[in-house]
Amino acid sequence: MSEITTAGIFCASSPRIDQEYFKAADEVTGILVRNDITIYFGGGKYGLMGQIATRVNRDNGKIIGVIPRFMKEENWHHESIKKLIVVNSMHERKETILNQSEALIAFPGGCGTVEELMEAITWKQLGLYTGPIIILNTKGYYDPLLTFLEKMINESFLREVHRNMWSVIENPSEIMSAIRKSPPWSVKARNFAAVK
Repeated sequence: MSEITTAGIFCASSPRIDQEYFKAADEVTGILVRNDITIYFGGGKYGLMGQIATRVNRDNGKIIGVIPRFMKEENWHHESIKKLIVVNSMHERKETILNQSEALIAFPGGCGTVEELMEAITWKQLGLYTGPIIILNTKGYYDPLLTFLEKMINESFLREVHRNMWSVIENPSEIMSAIRKSPPWSVKARNFAAVK
């Protein structure tokens, strides 16, 4: 894959998680900034979302937050980012990040993050999104989900080729290599989306 200029990040908003997750998020963010990549994220000020925005601002990088109106009204947005896109719903937030991102990275997160990741994979299966999807598997966080995805393939809910829709990294230093080496994907994927 050629060099990218934008990346979307799905991640946790909880501030109570292990510091190792913050460290990994900080490292990946720093690498993206050094590679002059504009980051799209959920716009929040807590948890890994807040960590991302703080690191980008510290390094004078480029970041765009996308947040639902009700969250902004609750004052959950990161106030120091220069560009904040306010949308009407959670779905519109996710759709905006997907549409603006040449690569997607899923950091560890809760139900919302996992839902966003699974929808991105679904879009890719249907050829609606064709960029890399990178799963940051810090501390083996996503091991159960990866096992479940393998079960989907083994049980013929997905095809073998669908394994190429995502890549997994354990170490933040692998992020750019994973993006560059991501198997190519086409809008024609919808032609074999159904498992027959």
